[in-house]
Amino acid sequence: MAIELPVISTTGFKIGEVSAIAGAVAPAPPALGPLAAFTGSFSGNGFNTIFRPDSLKTPTPFPVAPTDGVTDNVLELNLTSETLSFSDSLGSVPNRGTGAQADIVLNGVPYLQAINDITAGAPGTPIHLEPGLWMIIPSTTIPAINETTLARMASIPHGTTFVAQGTSSVIAGAPAIPAVDITPFATVGGGKIPFQSQIAANQTTHRIPQNLTGVAITQAMLTDPNTFIRQLLVGQKITSTTVISVATQPVPTPPLFGDGDPINSTSDGGSANIAFLLGDNNTPPHNPNAQNLRMTATFWIETVQTTIHVPAIKAGGPAVSIKGTPTTPGQPVPTFLVTSKHGTAAKAVVATYTQIQYSQSVFLNFNTLTWPHVSVATLVPTADVPVAV
Repeated sequence: MAIELPVISTTGFKIGEVSAIAGAVAPAPPALGPLAAFTGSFSGNGFNTIFRPDSLKTPTPFPVAPTDGVTDNVLELNLTSETLSFSDSLGSVPNRGTGAQADIVLNGVPYLQAINDITAGAPGTPIHLEPGLWMIIPSTTIPAINETTLARMASIPHGTTFVAQGTSSVIAGAPAIPAVDITPFATVGGGKIPFQSQIAANQTTHRIPQNLTGVAITQAMLTDPNTFIRQLLVGQKITSTTVISVATQPVPTPPLFGDGDPINSTSDGGSANIAFLLGDNNTPPHNPNAQNLRMTATFWIETVQTTIHVPAIKAGGPAVSIKGTPTTPGQPVPTFLVTSKHGTAAKAVVATYTQIQYSQSVFLNFNTLTWPHVSVATLVPTADVPVAV
């Protein structure tokens, strides 16, 4: 006879410990720390750059024949809309220690990231879907890591999974977002190899889109994609920022380190690729189609303080929805849902909300070069932010 399995809903799903002792009390889940801000859904806009391979068998068609002499790559640029949704925390996730290392308990938050290309306008073209987990990890003796760390584990539709680990810190005020460079470099030797497609004014290169006239992509963004998120901080009052930095090859090492595919990876980075991306079974691969070598990412979780103008509300009256006011063009802002138990006259009210900004660099290997693939975005709560006056 068939065995019917119970249906498990992810809503409210909590991982627990299986004990040999009936009635044993499971350990309490550790605090989420910086991951506590990852709740609900966030949405906003971003900018994506990727040098992708261009096959001689299936070359990319262009409106205007390219004149840059390139035969192996296309620089794709995407203005994006994004939704980043978080589920309930997992609870106590037991990891068993060996020998002198005691058992530890993790906690974490599942997420789902969905990104559309809107370069030609909304709703655009879906280009990325990423399910994953953010996990918080206590200090350990084996390995000797004397601080709480974080890990991001994700699956990429093109055939890559990764584990990136790192740390977090809190700073006062707004972050100082550093520059990032998309210029490819020699995989052996590291010398930078710029391409004509990186020059915004050039209109006949191997680039999508070729002509950036009328497109909100500037030379400053091509030179430094972090310009896109940095410029959206103009005029904002940010009272504090939690900084989370993770990488598949954490620096410095030790104590943090990753463990990728020991056969096909070029190093101990925490990423793994399907056979197509690796191209062959050598170490390192001799002819990768697009090997995901490593990934680094920084998330800035910012507390933004803003002023909203609340109309008069009668005691017990209905809630009032007020859209936030951007301080610079293109800045995403949430909507506030204002309630007043005892009523209030019209007045200005200071409100706060969480804003997530990130910059991620994925390094791809093909045709003897390493190609930085940079994605950035600024996201605010999708649901109305409650404000009581």
